[in-house]
Amino acid sequence: MNLEPTVRRALLPPGSRVLCAVSGGADSMCLLHLLYSRREDWGLTVCAAHYEHGLRGEEALRDAAFVEAWCAARGIPCVTEHGDAAAYAAREGLGVEEAARALRYDFLQRAADALGCDRIATAHNADDNAETLLLHLCRGSGAKGLGGIPPVRGRIVRPLLRCTRPEIEDYLRENGVPHVEDGSNADERFSRNLLRRRVTPVLRELNPAFATAAGRTAELLRRDEDCLSGLAEAFIGQYYDGESLPLRELGALHPAVASRVLRALCGPGLEQCHADAALALCAGSELAFLDLPGLRLRREQGRLWFGDTQRRGIPERTLVPGETLFIPEAGLRISADFAVHGEEINDLFKTYSFKYANICGSIICTGRRPGDRLRVAGRGCSKSLKALFTEAGMTQRERERTLVLRDEAGVLAVYGLAVAERTLPEPGERVLRLRIEETDS
Repeated sequence: MNLEPTVRRALLPPGSRVLCAVSGGADSMCLLHLLYSRREDWGLTVCAAHYEHGLRGEEALRDAAFVEAWCAARGIPCVTEHGDAAAYAAREGLGVEEAARALRYDFLQRAADALGCDRIATAHNADDNAETLLLHLCRGSGAKGLGGIPPVRGRIVRPLLRCTRPEIEDYLRENGVPHVEDGSNADERFSRNLLRRRVTPVLRELNPAFATAAGRTAELLRRDEDCLSGLAEAFIGQYYDGESLPLRELGALHPAVASRVLRALCGPGLEQCHADAALALCAGSELAFLDLPGLRLRREQGRLWFGDTQRRGIPERTLVPGETLFIPEAGLRISADFAVHGEEINDLFKTYSFKYANICGSIICTGRRPGDRLRVAGRGCSKSLKALFTEAGMTQRERERTLVLRDEAGVLAVYGLAVAERTLPEPGERVLRLRIEETDS
């Protein structure tokens, strides 16, 4: 067995210090022997790591001892760790297989750091890749899942990914490499074992080179996924402003790209039904919302907004004359003092002078509330805040972050938009003067 030079140099460039993940089984012993025997020709430094999951009792301890002894006889640095995958699975609410995988990869990363390795080599082969594709097919995965096992993920590399199990078995036999058998591989309660023992033999009857063919399909799908994901990333880079996307441009994308844009911004937990609902939301024009797991989407004024507007409101705070009040949600700082009103008028973006005699109780700083209205000074009519916001062309986000000043009788002012007629003072009357400044928050 030999690795294609171009593949080998891409995965294991000369000068690499490689940590080989070794279970003691046929695949990993093949990989370890191959890397160790070719280390000088390929310019590699080889180390090993073995993780015992605490699931198979004495048999697992036997495997760990076997790996340690084989490495010690050849002077290969080897790190071993014992864990409890069952306890971790129960604690984290995971399946045992998923928990074991998480613990194993965490250990491999730590072991690589401890041994100064820049590559972690695992022994996944063509048959493993085919089984992974089939498992993901059973779950209804898209191109990303059907792309199987990637040959490179971070510093993890899979040099044997194009090698079949028969080729690995031939290598072990020709080179006299010993290995141990994992008794749990016969347990058909595990999905992968069931596929391996019941399904893939039938597929090999249809095509003896099934594993190789499946690997070719997976590689093609990975290329397609890379292309589509790249188009989605480029679209996000061009159009995403940190909070929203333009609906027209998003709607013009092919659904395959648009769904990847949404998945990138909504998180990997976005299922296909969620992506379809989000794409349907993009087709309309009026204000609408869509609640997804952990996220709210909002369609408004030609854009799709990502986030939960309900979390952006301004909590109630009382304004105390002589003190400074910060409203971080709106990025404002308010100071208030008493004065005698002259001829100045209210500046809706800087200062307000409220007739003190007409203030009922304390002044409260809040966001909007259902039913808010005021008789607008200078307009001679009563307006709802909703109407004022609509006239100003404000988005829902802007509405949620607009400061409203009120007392026990109702709204006194809406920052930047309106002042209540009842607060207007005459020259010489005592006023409560508010100075509002923008902050960096």
